[in-house]
Amino acid sequence: MHLPTLFSTAFAVVTCVIADNPISPGFPYGSTKVRGVNLGGWLVLEPWITPSIFDNTGDSRVVDEWTYGQYVASATATSVLTNHWNTWITQSDFAAIAAAGLNHVRIPIGYWAFQVGPGEPYHTGQLPYLQKAVSWAGTYGLKVIVDLHGAPGSQNGFDNSGQRLSYPGWHSNNTNIQRTDTIIKQIASLFTGNPNVVAMISPLNEPAGFDGSAVLTPLKQFYYDSYGNVRYPNGPTESNTVLLLHDAFQPLSYWSGYQIPPNWQGVAMDTHIYQVFSNSDVAMSQAQHISTACSYGSSLSGFDLWLVVGEWSPAATDCAKYLNGRGIGARYDGSYSGSPKVGSCTGLTGAASSFSSSYKTFLRQYWEAQVIAFERGAQGWIQWDWKNENADEWSYQAGLANGWIPSPPTALKYPTICG
Repeated sequence: MHLPTLFSTAFAVVTCVIADNPISPGFPYGSTKVRGVNLGGWLVLEPWITPSIFDNTGDSRVVDEWTYGQYVASATATSVLTNHWNTWITQSDFAAIAAAGLNHVRIPIGYWAFQVGPGEPYHTGQLPYLQKAVSWAGTYGLKVIVDLHGAPGSQNGFDNSGQRLSYPGWHSNNTNIQRTDTIIKQIASLFTGNPNVVAMISPLNEPAGFDGSAVLTPLKQFYYDSYGNVRYPNGPTESNTVLLLHDAFQPLSYWSGYQIPPNWQGVAMDTHIYQVFSNSDVAMSQAQHISTACSYGSSLSGFDLWLVVGEWSPAATDCAKYLNGRGIGARYDGSYSGSPKVGSCTGLTGAASSFSSSYKTFLRQYWEAQVIAFERGAQGWIQWDWKNENADEWSYQAGLANGWIPSPPTALKYPTICG
């Protein structure tokens, strides 16, 4: 069978031939729950995950990986980055993740690991670490989601795209999009022969759908092209790699009927759910956070593709240093411009040793409520993130060590918290 022909002013006609039989992905999506963790801040720098890397520059202009390459002396940057890649995540982390009962790791990587264009100040060298990570995952029986976290021009303007901008530029330049297509083809070609480890490829993290049709129209065409690039990297030969699309901050109803069987096979949707990035979110009580989490058990259910909550956290405030960007404060304590103060951040972020027993109890309850809801309403979850320097409320590793995350994740203490 054939797909309808898809037209775009920016792209050539795309026609994909679909096999009559569903694919055989490397993980039994739909019958076994995804339980995983993100390896954030490793192959894509984020100021809040490793604030020391940014603070050590002594330069307030360094707010993302782009400006790190722009303003830090090349030899220094190369040394710091190489040390970071070698030490932040190692084989022992994969062993610990598997031992904790998880089955997936999502690995963010930037386009600059694959190509750096003229005038782009990025340092490259990340790709060998991604390849090592895939090998380690295979050793410990973990599935990998390779996630393109930063695209040329920035798809969202967030510092985690590599370049913090007031308005994203990815969608408005056809060259940016075509470069991204080429990189997705390269990722698919690298890993299509290893679907039992690299089970999913996510072609674009958090594109700025909130900016409307200017983003969503080229994005949907890019997603169509990504289907061909990921599912058919070698022409008519179908791969078993699943295409994981981010919802672009749109309600799931926006994507209803998009790339669904039988004409499309092996497509899943990624949604990210946080309760910290608005004034109303951080103003909620602990009980309200838990109740809101539980409500996702019904609101996520019934979607027509495999649905994974690919980012979420037990953090209930935006108190973590630089979470909203280097030099930008927190809504919770009123240091974020225009935000009313809710309370003090003291004891709500930083080292777990500063957390009260009641706060740790809340973290456990809130963590469990989200896990219960995401497993009821979706195919599972991938927490953000495995580790960070100084925000233990976000860290899976710290949660395991300090008792608010169980091992295995099914060992719930509050199994009826959502009723």
